[in-house]
Amino acid sequence: MEVLVLNANFEPIHVCNMRRAIGLMLAGKATLIANGRGEIKTVSTSFPRPSVIRLETMVHRPRPRVKLSRREVFRRDNYTCQYCGRKVNNLTIDHVVPRHLGGAHTWTNVVAACPACNHQKGGRRLEEAHMTLISVPREPPASAQYIFGPHLPGNEEWLPYIEGW
Repeated sequence: MEVLVLNANFEPIHVCNMRRAIGLMLAGKATLIANGRGEIKTVSTSFPRPSVIRLETMVHRPRPRVKLSRREVFRRDNYTCQYCGRKVNNLTIDHVVPRHLGGAHTWTNVVAACPACNHQKGGRRLEEAHMTLISVPREPPASAQYIFGPHLPGNEEWLPYIEGW
């Protein structure tokens, strides 16, 4: 089971497993915020099964950024080819400006493409291939909703802590 970890100011910062969350609580480093899962019983005592915990001290860290990966590019583009608009199972990554022509491997230069469109475009620029993009590629926002969104199914009690950030 996953547990949402909040900073001292209630900012969501991490998702950990139940064992780690209980360890943080027993060490006095975190407190229970939401328990929607019952308890864990031992021979001598019982512990709440946390859903959301809050760290006792503030953890300073840089603002999170979404890492550039195939999965995140597909997620940003809604698993849709950015040239023809089809949703296919075997999407590929295409560089808008090909790398051999000086294109970088950055959020603003990579899109999801179906194999047919990727082959049609080849190693050419959009104008040379007479193709257009459905949407301009951008770096996805590093909001809590975007970062922790994949963990939400089954953890609806996290919503009040994620939506504010």
